[in-house]
Amino acid sequence: MTYCVGLSLEDGLVFASDSRTNAGVDYVTTYSKMHVFTPSPDRIFVLLSAGNLATTQEVVNHIQRDLDYPSGGANLANVRYLFEAAEYVGSVSLSVQTEHSHALNQSGVSGETTLLIGGQISGQPHGLMMIYPQGNYITASPETPYLQIGESKYGKPALDRIVHPGLSLNQGARLALVSLDATTRSNITVGPPFEVATYQKDSLALGIRCRYDADDKYLVSLREAWNNGINAAFQGLPKFSWEENQQQKLPIQMQQQT
Repeated sequence: MTYCVGLSLEDGLVFASDSRTNAGVDYVTTYSKMHVFTPSPDRIFVLLSAGNLATTQEVVNHIQRDLDYPSGGANLANVRYLFEAAEYVGSVSLSVQTEHSHALNQSGVSGETTLLIGGQISGQPHGLMMIYPQGNYITASPETPYLQIGESKYGKPALDRIVHPGLSLNQGARLALVSLDATTRSNITVGPPFEVATYQKDSLALGIRCRYDADDKYLVSLREAWNNGINAAFQGLPKFSWEENQQQKLPIQMQQQT
């Protein structure tokens, strides 16, 4: 399993992914799930992947082949809108899954993959979309400025409470990293190294792309600060009414006992 998250903010985009892949508890490896395509100076695309690793690799290879040897059909170099890029990647993904579906079904293995694609084409707004295994897609919006794929439920609470389009890219990157780390606490199939990247709108180039191993000093300090903050918030929660009454009565009861 894996976990990837993307944020679509007013200032640009944030991408974050883990890199753990597993084929059982006794075979765990790492593989980057963040793929960057800059087919020409006027566009950039970032692709995050979750699902069958072989399917993902084949999809990425087909996308790169279409760029290296264009055949006149759609590719990331000639699409005019971000949604056309999502349609193209969705069609490639569906084609790869369909090609291997019979053999995979006979083996009881799912060949599905779910993808996040974000980026910008010059003259168009930046954006973020999630591509389903069936090839269709949805778009992030100001009301829902983040999209997740893979093992998403454990990292969702922090996003729901904090994320909004006005976050800075650095704030979004920290939040995405917190979401990833929270997921690893509850699910062993998600784990470091983590990758985080930011894209400033209209720059047509990644701003930062960082990798954090499990013992990275910044990741450790971020985790400790988040945990301490949660504990402090918990300790500061309002008390129940009966607790206040109990505290008020306690000195009287103690006096009667003496």
